[in-house]
Amino acid sequence: MKVIDLHCDTIYEILAGRKRGEHIGLRKNRLMLDLERMQQGGYFLQNFALFVEKKQGESPFDMFKELLDVFNMEIKENEDLIAKVLTTDDMQENEKAGKMSALLTVEGGEACEGKLENLKYLYEQGVRMMTLTWNFPNEIGYPNFDESRDFFTPNMEEGLTETGILFVEEMERLGIIVDVSHLSDAGFYDVLKYTKRPFVASHSNARSICPWVRNLTDDMIRRLADRGGVTGLNYCADFLRKPAVQEKAEKNKSEEKERLIRNGRQASKEGYADLEDIARHARHIVDIGGIECLGLGSDFDGIPAYQGCPKAERIDELADVLAKNGFHEREIDKIFYQNAFRLYQEVLG
Repeated sequence: MKVIDLHCDTIYEILAGRKRGEHIGLRKNRLMLDLERMQQGGYFLQNFALFVEKKQGESPFDMFKELLDVFNMEIKENEDLIAKVLTTDDMQENEKAGKMSALLTVEGGEACEGKLENLKYLYEQGVRMMTLTWNFPNEIGYPNFDESRDFFTPNMEEGLTETGILFVEEMERLGIIVDVSHLSDAGFYDVLKYTKRPFVASHSNARSICPWVRNLTDDMIRRLADRGGVTGLNYCADFLRKPAVQEKAEKNKSEEKERLIRNGRQASKEGYADLEDIARHARHIVDIGGIECLGLGSDFDGIPAYQGCPKAERIDELADVLAKNGFHEREIDKIFYQNAFRLYQEVLG
């Protein structure tokens, strides 16, 4: 069994730890993901997102470069286990050499500061996927959640900006995969309108199962599948199980909203989901969009750990639960790596 994971925030957490004075790296750490656990779990490839957010007085482009330095250093220091890739040929060569692969991505299009020349710079540095927004509007478009909205009301009005349209067109020309996780509903349909190639929702689940706005509607799943795209199952408890998260948010939406903004990338720390919840989303997405549109998008180190959360070194446990829920081995292989690899072949070559 091979594993391709479309999204993690581990590089950001390594940098954050170092700024607090911790000695922390990618090979072995206290985080949710490291190379030794990836190796135990049978990882073929990990997408490493450089998470960039808007902070007053800081340049997002400079933040990208700071995170890039960490990524490059960690890959170089661990070249016996992993190597950076740009194409599927690179991935296969790494596998032959007994190494895992690292695909560089960006979460937060504000990294480009609205300049196409910065997008080209990202491409030249090896970025091959970019999440257009995080939880704040930027030069490219609008998210489905920001400080002015709640967790269950999607943004149907504000999509890509004029600059954003130019960006997605240029991303397709360069060969950077468009990632619509976090993007508003209106933005999702703008991406459909202004692009031609497959794109991804790297870490998004099914809104019919859990109504959090970060998840995809059934129509989005169908449209993504029709385009040949892939959505990655997000392990975040808030995006998996409806009753607890909805009850909590409805009790005190303002308190939950403030917590999300304050903590940056996590809403709650309570663990109320398990592997069966992930399987439930998987079944629904496959029933709506077909087996070809589903992958893994853990969001490791961008979500709080909880009891029942999948572990990188024991990802076989998720495979077992999927099998118990009626998925055949060939279908699990598609979810775990084949669908993402097929998309990489089409977009990256």
